[in-house]
Amino acid sequence: MVEKRFQKRTLFLFAYLLFAILPIYWMVNMSFKTNTEILGGFSLWPSEFTFANYRTILTDPSWYDGYINSLIYVAINTVISITVALPAAYAFSRYRFLGDHQVFFWLLTNRMTPPAVFLLPFFQLYTTLNLMDTHLAVALAHLVFNVPLAVWILEGFMSGIPREIDETAYIDGYSFPAFFFKIFLPLIKAGVGVAAFFCFMFSWVELLLARTLTSVNAKPIVATMTRTVSASGMDWALLAAAGVLTIVPGAIVIWFVRHYIAKGFAMGRV
Repeated sequence: MVEKRFQKRTLFLFAYLLFAILPIYWMVNMSFKTNTEILGGFSLWPSEFTFANYRTILTDPSWYDGYINSLIYVAINTVISITVALPAAYAFSRYRFLGDHQVFFWLLTNRMTPPAVFLLPFFQLYTTLNLMDTHLAVALAHLVFNVPLAVWILEGFMSGIPREIDETAYIDGYSFPAFFFKIFLPLIKAGVGVAAFFCFMFSWVELLLARTLTSVNAKPIVATMTRTVSASGMDWALLAAAGVLTIVPGAIVIWFVRHYIAKGFAMGRV
C-alpha cells in the first residue's frame, strides 16, 4: 500500500514537473530556431541551431536598453518598498492604535486593485511634474502595489518575534535604531528576502503601468517585447529569445532567496 502510494505521488510530481517545464523548454527551443523553421512545422529541437536571435538582442540598443531600464526601476522600487515597509510593519506588529486594523485592510485593498484604476491619475500627475518616461515614474507607481505586499509579509515575520526581545534590548541600553538594525533586523532577514523577491517579481513583469508611463528613455523590456510585429509578421524567434533572457533575472533572484521563501511558506505568510 505504501509503495503504491509512493508510486502515485512520484507519477504526479513527474507529470506536474513536465507540465511546468514544457512551456519553458518550448520557448528555449524556439529561441534557437529561425522564423521559417518555427512556422514550417513541428519539431522538438532545432534542425540547425542559430544564435542570431540572441545576437540581435545583445547588440541592438532598442533591446538591451529595455533590460537595463527594467533593472533600474525594479531596483529603485524594491529598495524604496522595503525601506518604507519595515517601519510600517514594525508599527503594525508591535503597537495597537485607533484604526490599525482598518488601515491594514486599506493597504491590502490597494494591492488588490487593478493597475488600470491608477493609470489615468498617474499619467496626469507625472505629466504635470515632468516625470513621464523616467525610471522614477515607474518605480513610484509600483509602490502602490508593492508596499502593501511588503508590509503584510514583514508584519507576519515580525509578529513571530517575541516582544521580550525588544524590552530586553531597551533594558540593556540599546537605542531604537541600534536595536532595530543590530538585533531585530537580522532576526527577520528571511522576511526581508521574501518581501524583496515579491516586490522584484511584480515590478519586473508588470506591463500596463510600465508601458504607459514610458516611451523612449525608460522603456522596459516588457514593453519592447510587445512591439515585435513588423510588415513581415510576428518575429517569433526573436520574441522567444527575449523571453528566455527575461526569465534569467527572476531565476537568479529565486536562487538567492529560495531558503527565505521556504521559510515564508512555513510561517504561513507566503
